[in-house]
Formats: sequence, structure tokens, C-alpha cells
Amino acid sequence: MRRLREAQVAVLLYGPPGTGKTSLIEAAFPDLITVAGDGDTTVGDLIGEYTQDANGGYEFVYGPLVTAMQEGRALLLDDATLISPKVLAALYPAMDGRRQIQVKAHKGETINATDGFYVIAGHNPGVHGAVLTEALASRFSVQVQVGSDYDLAASLKINRTAVRIARHLAVSQQAGEVGWAPQLRELIAFQKIADVLGTEAAFANLVGVAPLE
Repeated sequence: MRRLREAQVAVLLYGPPGTGKTSLIEAAFPDLITVAGDGDTTVGDLIGEYTQDANGGYEFVYGPLVTAMQEGRALLLDDATLISPKVLAALYPAMDGRRQIQVKAHKGETINATDGFYVIAGHNPGVHGAVLTEALASRFSVQVQVGSDYDLAASLKINRTAVRIARHLAVSQQAGEVGWAPQLRELIAFQKIADVLGTEAAFANLVGVAPLE
């Protein structure tokens, strides 16, 4: 991903929640700024908005997109596909050849991207409301599927039976036989619970967090 950043090739990582997409991006880019996207994310959340100061007046506070552009940092749009397409449209000029945006709410100010500015997106296809639109997909030339690394889970000394079950369920999920399989996040949580409450309680909890459908 660092080489893709140097070449300014935007990347989108997709896969089930808990596979380690965010952790992978955080490890690659220490200067990362993260936006946790959802259906309520606004243009102001990305670009900035006026907020009240201690004296009762109002001042414009830049959002994470502008900060990343000005400081040449990496910007992660986590759960980008939950954000409204109209909101995402405010980001696109910063990602294309223009590499600039206009802050209409702040005197129409023009912000130009500093070298190093880079956008990464995370997408969880199975999450309700997550839609990868054509407009969004076209901005990310590289789209990488991220699955849980069960060999890594085993190396982390997570219960072998739990890892084996998760691996089998993952294979069944890919075959369309089941709708869910424990990911790395659930397995790490499993082991923490097992260490405190015992294996039986950890398995009971793992069953409890599985979706009903």
C-alpha cells in the first residue's frame, strides 16, 4: 500500500467486519487520519464547519479531509460505502487530477493537496446500507479483498478448536452454505474471554454473537 501511495493509486479494502482492514491500514500509514463513516456523515464532517468558541462567537474548524490535504497525510474513509453519495462527491475533486477542493462554507476558499495526501477506503459488503456506487468504485483503481488470517490467529495462541471451527465456517461461507464465520476480531475476543472465564463461556459467547440468520 505504501508503493500505491507513492504512485497515487487509490485503494479500497473490502471484506467482512473484523478481518483487520483498519489495523492493516494503520500499520501501513502512521500518519493516518480516520473518518468513521455512517449514514449521518455530512459534508461538514469531512471538510469543516463553524463551531462556537469560548467567547460565544463562531469560528470555522477544518475537517479531516482539509487537514489531510494541507499536511500531506493519509486519510481513511472507514465504512465509506455507508456515507451518502452526495457527501462523498465533495471528496472527489481532491482525488482526481485537480487535487483541490473548494470550501464553500468558508468564503469559497480553495484547498490544494500537499504531496503525500492519499485516500484509502474501507468497505464491508455484508453491512446493511453499504452500497459501493459506480462513482465511488471508479475513484479506487485497486480494490483488495481482505479476509481473516487464520494462520495468524493460530500463531497468536488462540484456542485451536476455535480457530479450526472458524476456518471451516469460512470455507462453508464461501460456498454459500452458511452466512457467517468468526473473523479475527471475534477470535481474539474469544481468547480473552477464555483466559478470564474459561473455554466453555468463550464458546457460549461466540455462539451468542453469531447473527441469527
